[in-house]
This record gives sequence, structure tokens and C-alpha cells, in this order.
Amino acid sequence: MSSHDPIPAALVPLADATVYTHGFLPIAAAYCNALSLIDIVNSLVPSQMLLKPGMVVQAMVLDVLSGRSPLYHLETFLSGQDVGLLLGQELDAHAFTDTNIARSLDAMFEAGPAKVLTRLGRQAASVFGLDCSVVSYDTTSTSVWGEYRQCEQPVPPPGPVVTHGHSKDHQPQLKQFMTELLCVDRGVPIYGATLDGNSSDKRSNNAMLSRISTIMAAQGLGTGAFVYVADSAMVTRENLEALVNTKFISRLPATYEACRRAIEHAVDAGVWQDTGSLTELPAIASRPSAEYRSHETTVELYGVSYRALVIHSSSHDKRRQKQLEKRIAASCEAIAQQVKPFVSEYHCEADAQSAAAHIMECSTALHQVAATITAVEIRQRGRPPKDKPAPTQTRYHLSWTLTENTAAIQRERELAGCFVLITSVPITGESSMDSTGILRTYKGQYSIENDFAFLKDPLIVNDLFLKTTSRIDALGMILIIALMVWRLMERSMRLHLQQTGGKIPGWDNKPTCRPTAYMMTTVFQGIQVILLNGSRHFLKTPTDRHLAFLKALGLNPGVFLCSRSHLEIPDLNRLGG
Repeated sequence: MSSHDPIPAALVPLADATVYTHGFLPIAAAYCNALSLIDIVNSLVPSQMLLKPGMVVQAMVLDVLSGRSPLYHLETFLSGQDVGLLLGQELDAHAFTDTNIARSLDAMFEAGPAKVLTRLGRQAASVFGLDCSVVSYDTTSTSVWGEYRQCEQPVPPPGPVVTHGHSKDHQPQLKQFMTELLCVDRGVPIYGATLDGNSSDKRSNNAMLSRISTIMAAQGLGTGAFVYVADSAMVTRENLEALVNTKFISRLPATYEACRRAIEHAVDAGVWQDTGSLTELPAIASRPSAEYRSHETTVELYGVSYRALVIHSSSHDKRRQKQLEKRIAASCEAIAQQVKPFVSEYHCEADAQSAAAHIMECSTALHQVAATITAVEIRQRGRPPKDKPAPTQTRYHLSWTLTENTAAIQRERELAGCFVLITSVPITGESSMDSTGILRTYKGQYSIENDFAFLKDPLIVNDLFLKTTSRIDALGMILIIALMVWRLMERSMRLHLQQTGGKIPGWDNKPTCRPTAYMMTTVFQGIQVILLNGSRHFLKTPTDRHLAFLKALGLNPGVFLCSRSHLEIPDLNRLGG
């Protein structure tokens, strides 16, 4: 009987058997093994402990991905797992005590989390054939509930300073630390670090630019062989000077006068190149895809001319559109207040004409005020003379109407729907990109935002209960490694389906070519394996759906049966771009 075949329950002597209910964790462990995670950590983190730091890191990565228990309950988490399968070595779960975990985190901090992440990033790029020609950089904040008073000392302890700063979580009352990521190819992180809670994106970009060449050299890419993509915080004099030999794409901040001039020039010129929709997902009625147009121009910053693309989106910037609506309402209100003192009836035509002229002067760029004078004959009081017409007096009624300046408001709407991308990527020649390529590359920045959502998802990453900032730094490394594994699994599935033109059963068994890592986790719930006399067997044969996902992942059912020492994943090599 093959170990891949299910074993009849009647033949199982229960006293000698252990039944494990697996989810997707053996798959995640296989990807950790493909990264040589345990070996790399052990080689870079010296330790005299019997429990090697590589084992601790892989166990914590799997615990993060399980999202089932707080990270300080690692011993409890492993007590219900097939440790030999997940870690490649039979270890007692009781070895993963809080004390041993704390000592391992300290050793990781002393060795340098950045060093470990750089090495793993290089391994990921090599094994999975990642495209590193475009790198995206961004930061996010993580709020904590502790006071961390030691960080307020004149000489704070080693590690990131946990303190108040600009909260991207909208929790200004809480202290925080920052996390930076450098990602490639569908959001796979190849480098990351934990930063002080009051770090600014401008300074963080500058610090990254000072070492980006070294990081990318580890990937085999020299200066000028990659494009650095970052948000608008990157655009400062110091950062642009640091990018003199590096191609980049960023968004020009609206605070720059050059940004306003470029947008006004594009809107007034009215010469646009239709880019269409760049989304990979089909549009639905409740969420139509944005349509883009671009206008190529140049801007000058700090004496240097840069290529600039004015981008107009049909899905206008909601914040700027709200500001425009407020300006329109304010224009109406301002006119109403200025017109309010004028009466509606005059005895003298000259007075009425003068009032009308003043009312029309209340027009604004967004509204036109028109005044109308109407002569009305008013019968005088008293009894009229016999056999004569009743005497009358002429009164002059003044009225006004308010109309929107349609052309001006439409222009303002177009202005509000535009933003400017600034780049040093050439338009022709080697490593050139057209406007569509520039926009598509910049929009790829959204993947790093999804990465931050992963790092802060309470279902995946539980609340932090670490007292020392050095251990927070080490834990930050583990979270980024977990993110790396998560993204590699998702990328592998999508790349396989893209290359083969196939689909696999997604939500509600509907065929999809864009499976998510979360979708995969739900597919493999409830896989039961029995460990009997050192051999593992399925209690129930994997379904066709399981097999379809395993094939897309570059694996086979043996991933649930073979320990790390016997597991081979030759198919992972075919996932390279």
C-alpha cells in the first residue's frame, strides 16, 4: 500500500497512531524549505542553544501564517502540529518555551535582521526567478499599546524607538514603530526593516537610497539596471540628488508649483493619449474600472529637467473632488452674502442700474450673476379723478439669477482628476518605457499596500506582547519572512496559470486564473494524515481540487507526507519568470 493511498480505518491500531488534521501549513513549510530558511538563519545567527534559531524562525513563520494563536503561545501552537513534517526534525513542542523563544529573538537581533532578510531575498529571487528590474519602496506604521518608557531615556535601548509619530493607522494616541519594505515582482519582499516610530518617509527614502545599490547588487543588478518606485514622499532635493544614477518613478507632490503648471498645461492643451483601463480584474457594474489618459511633458525641479506624465483618471480623486464641491458651494454662498444688502425695488432707474452693475460684479470664476431691471407702473394711492386715468408711478424691480460657469467648473473637475508622475526612465532607447508602461509600473505600487495590510491583519498577526524593542526588531523580520512566503505561494499559482492558460476551482468552485493565497488556505482545510510507525498516510485521498492547487503551487500530495529531509521540490524551478 502506497503512503499516498488512504489507509483503512479498520486497520489502524489507534494506540500506535497519531492523526493530524492539516491545513495549508505543510505547503508553507515546503516553500520555507525551498528558501533554505532554516539553514540560512542558522548560518547567520550564531547560537549555543540546543534549539537552533532556524527552527524557531520557521516555527514562528508558520504560526504567523496560521493566524490561530498569539506568537507568545508558540509551544501551544506546535503541540497540535506534526513538528517533524513542518520543521524536518522531530522536536518536542515543549522545547519552544517563552524563554527559548526570547533567547532566539535576542540572538537574531544581535546577528542583524536586515542581514538575514537580504540573504533570503537573494535566495527567493534565485529559486523562484523573481523579476527584480522594478523595485517598490514604502513604509507603514504599527501601533502598540505599551508605554515603552525605556525609549524616552536620553540613550534609548538597542532596536527601533517606539514612540509617537505620524500614524498611518489613524491612532495618534498610541506609540508606534515603522516598517519599511522593498518589494519586487507582484509584491514579494526582498528586503525590509523595522524603523523608529517617528521616522519620516522622506528620511526613510533617503536612507534606503544610500544602500539600494548594495541590496540590488546582491540580486546581480548594477546601477541603472533597475527602476526604483516610491510614493510622493520620495520627491525632495536630497533624494533626487541621490537618484542621479538610478532610474525612478514617483508621484510629484501637489505642493510643488511645477505640478499645478503641468496639469493646467495638459488640461488647456486638451491633447491626451488614451491608455484605457489597466486593471487585471473584470469590471462590474458596482465597481467600474478607471479609464486613464496621459499627456507627456517635462518639469524642472531644483535646476534639473525631468520627464513628467500628467495622468487623468475617470475615477477622480475623491478628496479633491470633495474639495471642489466645497469650493462651488462656497462660491454660491459668497455671492448670496454680497447680494443680500441690495433691495429689490427702486424709485430711480439710475439707482437700479447702479445696483445691477454692483450685483453683476459679484460673479466668480465658478458662477455668473445676471441682473434684470423691470419697470412696473404702480397706481398711486387715493381716489382717481372722475373720467381720467388713475395716476401711476414707475417703480424699478431688480432681480438676479445665478448660473454655473459650466466650462470653468468642467475645467476644474478635469484638473482635480489629474496627477503627475515624474520619472527619469527614458522614452526611447535602452530600458525605455512609454506612458502606459510608466503608469502601469507605478500602479504596481498597490501590491506593497496589500503587503502592509497583511502585516497588520489581526487574523494573521496577533497583538504584539514584546517588552524590548530589540525583540520587536527581530519579530519584524519574522513577519516579513512570513509575508515573503505568502506572496511566493500566491505568485506561483498565478504565474503557473498564466503560463499554461489554465484555471482552477476558486470561490464556490468557479474557475479562476487569479487565485489568492487566502483562497488556497481555505481549500486545504481538513486534510487528515495518520502517522503510523514513522510513516504517514492519508485518511482520505486528496480531491481533484486539491490536486489542481498543488500543481499550480509546484507541489504534489507528498508535501503532506514527507519530512523536510526527504522532500524534493524540483517543480519549483519551473516557476521562474
